[in-house]
Amino acid sequence: MFQEPIIAAMIILGLVALGEILSIISKARVPMLFVAMMGYLVLLWLGIFPKDLIANSTFLTVGSLLGTALILVHMGTLIPLKMIRLQWKAVAIAIMGMLFASLFILTIVTFFFDYQTAVAGTGPLNGGIIAVLITSEGLKELGLVSLLTIPALIMAFQSFIGIPLANLLLRKHAMKIRKQIHSGSFVASDIVSFQNDEEEKLIIPKKYQTSLVLLFMLFIGGSLAVALSKVTGIPYSLWGLAIGMIGRLVKFYPERVMEKSNSFTVGMAGIIFIVLGMMNDITFNMFVENLPAVITILSIGILGIILGGFIGSKLFKWDFYLGIPVALTATFGFPGDYIVCEEVSRSIGETEEEQKKIFNEILTPMLVGGFTTVTLGSVVIASILIKTI
Repeated sequence: MFQEPIIAAMIILGLVALGEILSIISKARVPMLFVAMMGYLVLLWLGIFPKDLIANSTFLTVGSLLGTALILVHMGTLIPLKMIRLQWKAVAIAIMGMLFASLFILTIVTFFFDYQTAVAGTGPLNGGIIAVLITSEGLKELGLVSLLTIPALIMAFQSFIGIPLANLLLRKHAMKIRKQIHSGSFVASDIVSFQNDEEEKLIIPKKYQTSLVLLFMLFIGGSLAVALSKVTGIPYSLWGLAIGMIGRLVKFYPERVMEKSNSFTVGMAGIIFIVLGMMNDITFNMFVENLPAVITILSIGILGIILGGFIGSKLFKWDFYLGIPVALTATFGFPGDYIVCEEVSRSIGETEEEQKKIFNEILTPMLVGGFTTVTLGSVVIASILIKTI
């Protein structure tokens, strides 16, 4: 039965769907990937899942096509360059958080363990599943299979620490805003909304912007990224981001191009299948052996993010109760950043008007922080560091 591709794919997708449901119920506090990864490993160790289950699903082929270069081109079209320019302080603080975290991990973790272990955790701690994929692919190519547990566990556990910390600190910032509102001294920041009401005018006329045409355009970008990586030696991940950003600037790609081609969900599912497939050779003993390294990376890395966010806030004269949560978006990204803002504004604001004012003040810098860390910074860090092993 497990040999049938549709049944094998259904079983793995059922595990992913369970994780998604639990994530929704817990308001992103229980990450979907935590449920999928840990569930897969446990069922594998118990002998319930055969090792060839993911291979039998044939979904790895989908992941290799849609979930690698194409999704990176898509991510390039997500980056709101105008917003990042206006919110440059949030960008700088988020970058400082990533830099301090990376420096701490690469020095302290290397001292206690080794450099390969430090690299295995640095990219994933600073971002999301794409950084995990890049790191895991690199480790597998180098034959460092025993270290594959580290990026997977970092990804699984980091939001358990990041979200509560960001929520706690952001609440203190929101209380200051509420106090200003009550005293009459509150002045709203000049923040431009992420909403874009203007219809994008692309090079290709609107009537030709069908799902299949957009998918073909994505394959052009992805193919170019892979070809350039072969010629230059620069990872395709960096080329993919650059092509997506430039493509959007010159009006070749619309924003969120992969979603508009109706291929994003399948592409993300493909990435999850790839990451889970890389965990096939992880034994329970490997899991236990790497736990001390994972705990150290999480502790040292998040301490670095907090310190970087604090110093950045002081340099740019920001309230560190806002600056540190912006830096901490590296540990959870979207939709966690949006949900945290929603919960904080709802719990601190005493009226609907107060809640709206608080929400508007904290949302944009938090979303910009998430774009800077998860969408852009972590991919760059992971792509560069894996080449240094």
